[in-house]
Amino acid sequence: MATTAPATGAREARTDTSGAAPMTHRQIMEALSGLLLGMFVAILSSTIVSNALPQIITDLGGGQSAYTWVVTAALLSMTATTPLWGKLADLFSKKLLVQIALVIYVAGSVVAGLSQNTGMLIACRVVQGIGVGGLTALSQIILAAMIAPRERGRYSGYLGAVFAVATVGGPLLGGVITDTEWLGWRWCFYVGVPFAVIALLVLQKTLKLPVVKREVKVDWAGAFFISAAVSLLLIWVTFAGDKYDWMSWQTAVMVGGSVVLGAVFVLVESRASEPIIPLRLFRNRTITLASTASLFVGVAMFAGTVFFSQYFQLARNESPTMSGVLTIPMIGGLFVSSTVSGMIITKTGRWKAWLISGGALATAGLGLLGTLRYDTEYWHIALFMAVLGLGLGMMMQNLVLCTQNQVAPSDLGAASSVVTFFRSLGGAIGVSALGAVMAHRVTDYVKDGMAELGPKAAAAMGQGGGGGGIPDMDKLPAPIRTVMESAYGHGVGDVFLYSAPFALLAFLVTLFIKEVALKSSTVVTDEK
Repeated sequence: MATTAPATGAREARTDTSGAAPMTHRQIMEALSGLLLGMFVAILSSTIVSNALPQIITDLGGGQSAYTWVVTAALLSMTATTPLWGKLADLFSKKLLVQIALVIYVAGSVVAGLSQNTGMLIACRVVQGIGVGGLTALSQIILAAMIAPRERGRYSGYLGAVFAVATVGGPLLGGVITDTEWLGWRWCFYVGVPFAVIALLVLQKTLKLPVVKREVKVDWAGAFFISAAVSLLLIWVTFAGDKYDWMSWQTAVMVGGSVVLGAVFVLVESRASEPIIPLRLFRNRTITLASTASLFVGVAMFAGTVFFSQYFQLARNESPTMSGVLTIPMIGGLFVSSTVSGMIITKTGRWKAWLISGGALATAGLGLLGTLRYDTEYWHIALFMAVLGLGLGMMMQNLVLCTQNQVAPSDLGAASSVVTFFRSLGGAIGVSALGAVMAHRVTDYVKDGMAELGPKAAAAMGQGGGGGGIPDMDKLPAPIRTVMESAYGHGVGDVFLYSAPFALLAFLVTLFIKEVALKSSTVVTDEK
């Protein structure tokens, strides 16, 4: 039997008939409306800049490293703070926490739009990521607090649909804003603010969860050490092979330091009265395997959303707006698979087949995308993207669902955030590592192409923004432009090819997850 809180003042609310009357679909949707809007804002913040990034980095005078870090900074802070948000959700009012996350997001967004250099922008993205970490973690937690696991698949599908709409709408909206002269890329950061404010108001009115008072103690030491370990690891991945060799003393210091910090984190968690990540959760095989699979899925998911903008704009000379339009097949696949799988899981209570199928499709999609070149027929690309989207849609929400089905209500926040944490960690490491790999592969392909053109090519190259920055293709002579487009096309193809083994590992891990029938009731508590 699960225990939730001390007996004093404890109150329980049930979604099954053994307690209060279950919420109707309309009541649930009213309560979820603000939550879904908050989720939309969170995803929008990470996708809206994807097609604007080449222009942003060019205007602010950054290079490929800055390009990668604008994405990684938000992922890093989101990853590092997700477990903390999850633990706070087990201790404090979930409604208040999600509203605080929205306020943090708005503050980061407004200042990000005022950025004068890449350093300032990256710092603001860190703040945005903290807010987004809260929104993504709390959305899953509040959903689980309101709805029984058996019914949750249906509503998880709604979250997946919102994810899909924000993912495709973000790049499209960002592209249109960037291409509109009287707006410009800075409005990519401002446009999410009204949505966040509306979400705040809607949540205040519609989200009503039962509350229970309990003594709280936040594991700040655990939060510090997990953040430090992840940050050091990502800094190493980003600069290895560029600022220093992969096999060097810097690598030894950073990797060793990250391992030591991780070990200290485990020690702190084993002694904490309210650990940020309860280590006992990993005694459950399903939670351990789902977390591992989420780590690998994160690499595949973020690779798909981050590097397509560079491919379409730099390898195929498309506008930011068209870059968003051309990625619709992937988002369409994600939209269909997440909503359909959610509805069918609700009817049948069976979910493992969807995880296995999703892993197989994601692996196939990334492998096929590994064949990308600058002149690949678009219908081939569209088909490959659709396969990847179908696979990702089947896995993301369902990995969280099978984890939530394994824990007591008192651990719901921590368990949900653990899966989200590993997915974000995989994405952050993947974007950092694959960004570094892409930079080197592009450099190698450019050198090979220039060698074929002859010695005059190097002199002409300076006119187009050489020297490690994002090139301005319109300023390059035709032969050199072809070399650059080919280099970026081949480089992005390599990124997807290197991502495929991670999706394969996710597929293999899901084979060992034991399917447990979804519960038809849940005990819901909130804390103040």
